[in-house]
Amino acid sequence: MKSFFLPILIFLFAPQFRSADGPLIDWSPERKLTWEDFKSPPDKNSPNAALTNTAIKIDFSYNNQVLKYHIRCQFDKRNSWGRVKNDYILSHEQGHFDIGEIYARRLNKALQEYHVHPETLSKDVNLIYQDIMQQYHDRQDEYDSETKFSIDTTKQSEWLKKIKDELAELSAYYEPEK
Repeated sequence: MKSFFLPILIFLFAPQFRSADGPLIDWSPERKLTWEDFKSPPDKNSPNAALTNTAIKIDFSYNNQVLKYHIRCQFDKRNSWGRVKNDYILSHEQGHFDIGEIYARRLNKALQEYHVHPETLSKDVNLIYQDIMQQYHDRQDEYDSETKFSIDTTKQSEWLKKIKDELAELSAYYEPEK
């Protein structure tokens, strides 16, 4: 249940095209993970019941003194696996994906609050991204540590409520796929 995260910062000036049945799943309130999404074979050297690979990606450009960007949290089917496949473990893994979305929204909020400085824009955006990603990784570790990788059912339940509440609090910063 320990998750591996692959944050990727992408600088693009054109949208990225992905097929609906491709290896990446954009976070959506309507689309929850299923065990069918976990395509990688389990790591024989890992004691974990499952592994969720997520990334927070940003595409951005700047023109006419306007910062334009698109942020998304994605689940990578190719690098996610499950050994113990039950609803309880799946809800823990969904929690990892949902935490990723929380930090995608926090990144969106931080960029909305950013006052553009054209001469330092790229550096500034990278620093904001790196700060949010550090918080994101720390939060994922805290989730696994406090829930004991989902073994502590009381803590697991508390965390799932906390995650749901944070998603609701940050709902104004949700950026559905365009």
